[in-house]
Amino acid sequence: MGDIKISNVTKIFGSNTKRALALLQQGFDKTAILEQTQCQVGLNNISLDIEAGKIFVVMGLSGSGKSTLVRHVNRLIEPTSGAILFDNENILELGAPALRQFRMHRVSMVFQSFGLMPHRTVLQNIVYGQRVRGISKSAARPIGMRWIEAVGLSGYENKYPHQLSGGMKQRVGLARALAADTDVILMDEAFSALDPLIRADMQDQLLQLQQGLGKTIIFITHDLDEAIRIGSKIAILKDGQLIQVGPPAEILGAPADDYVARFVSRHVH
Repeated sequence: MGDIKISNVTKIFGSNTKRALALLQQGFDKTAILEQTQCQVGLNNISLDIEAGKIFVVMGLSGSGKSTLVRHVNRLIEPTSGAILFDNENILELGAPALRQFRMHRVSMVFQSFGLMPHRTVLQNIVYGQRVRGISKSAARPIGMRWIEAVGLSGYENKYPHQLSGGMKQRVGLARALAADTDVILMDEAFSALDPLIRADMQDQLLQLQQGLGKTIIFITHDLDEAIRIGSKIAILKDGQLIQVGPPAEILGAPADDYVARFVSRHVH
């Protein structure tokens, strides 16, 4: 399935988190909390419902908390308070073995920096998730080849990452996440490092693949044009707080405040 419920998630970085959390709940802002506790508020009481089978976009400027938020979904970051539910199961309660299984089978990630292993070929990178699960090389190969073809890299399966362009590397990253066949794919600024034309191609490709796959995708971006193009719903963060969430037409037509209105006027032509 892949329904995700992020419920009242707060993340505070630092050693004095109890005091910082108490101040936050009393209504102190990030700056005051930093001054009094030397703690940084990363996320402030975020709640989101993410529907299975859709592309849900989280956007905001640098420092808004969007990458921190997405890393909570696979527990690369643990929240200070709150709950994260996958199909009504709180993943914060998973022990180490269950969490390993969860990361192996339920959720995969595509990074801005590609995250490819330089000593492995395109094919070996793409089937890595399958091989870790114990699937044989011969059984994993057709899975890898299918996704190599799907992302337009036929003929490159035996190349190494240093032989590829940036756009090709990002295709390998996407193919690896798709080959893992998880319910949920997290994409953290996945296309941000690409040239505008290649970026548009990757957006098209993602939308085309998603039509047939129906995965739950959480897509992080700082670009409103990209968010509107690919998202069925968009959440906008600022300084660790949720400012607005809704379908693209609602974000464009009824911005919640001046911050969102400035985004809309600047980015949509």
